[in-house]
Amino acid sequence: MVTLARRSIMTLSIAMTATGGVEVLKPARADLPPPSAGEVRLRQTAIGVNFVDIYQRKGLYPVPAMPAVLGVEGAGVVEAVGADVRILRSGDRVAYAGLPLGGYAEARNLPASRLVRIPDSVQDHIAAAAMLRGVTAHMLLYRVCPVRPGTVVLVHAAAGGLGLILTQWAKRLGATVIGTVGSHEKAELAVSHGLDHALLYRETDFVAEVRRLTDGAGVDVAYDGVGGETLTRTFDAVKPFGTIASIGQASGTLPTIELGELGPRRSLSIARPSSFAYANDPESYALAATGLLEQLERGLKIKIGIELPLVEAAKAQAQLETGATVGSILLIP
Repeated sequence: MVTLARRSIMTLSIAMTATGGVEVLKPARADLPPPSAGEVRLRQTAIGVNFVDIYQRKGLYPVPAMPAVLGVEGAGVVEAVGADVRILRSGDRVAYAGLPLGGYAEARNLPASRLVRIPDSVQDHIAAAAMLRGVTAHMLLYRVCPVRPGTVVLVHAAAGGLGLILTQWAKRLGATVIGTVGSHEKAELAVSHGLDHALLYRETDFVAEVRRLTDGAGVDVAYDGVGGETLTRTFDAVKPFGTIASIGQASGTLPTIELGELGPRRSLSIARPSSFAYANDPESYALAATGLLEQLERGLKIKIGIELPLVEAAKAQAQLETGATVGSILLIP
């Protein structure tokens, strides 16, 4: 049954009024208006926490206006719909990834086109933890550098939320996957998710190890969300005419790269793809979301490291920022 929302509701969210440390994230209550035409009111059951939230909180990535409610990923139940919404109805279980911001909230209004139904076999918290990373993985594996049987890939932070999804999905496409990790415990986790070779970057020279594992050739494609020196050192771990995808800057900085560092000696390509740009393209988003949900139904494992109450969003970001977690972090309203 379609339920049209005709009144505002009071909802809890986590808002920031300035950029800075985690202390700028404060609980707030405000009226949530009825969904407009084409929109849905979503009562959230789980909310994903991502590095992009940290970049926005610090001011590395601008937000449209202040105060801002961060968050670009979640799952929940449709509570009401606006006019002209035909594809969803009250009671549907759905998930989303991408803009607009506003995920750190008990309830929010979203364009109906942003929401995808969750299969009965997939739990809400799994969908919430997988959506943005799954869209990103689809972009990397199918668009940036298509992965096929025999492709050799390098995944930095292979025990993180994205790293674990990339590893499993790349393996299903027939790739050999090498990954860097920060501890023996993280190595065990990544290997249990299909990683072929775990490199402890604090104990070994990952470039030398990659070269050894590939008989001196290097990998076909490398995925780096760390930035800084890790990104530039990765150039020497990739074979000629290979690709490096820079997908984040957990170290806080992105290096200035001279074009001559990429070639002609190395003959490399570098990509700086945007998950938001990919998700904002309706066709790409539909393909990515459908592909992810199919992978989840086929048993793609999603590691959730921590679940915290929504009001502890600052703690969640702090733990993600320090690298103390494995897998994904969720906020529970």
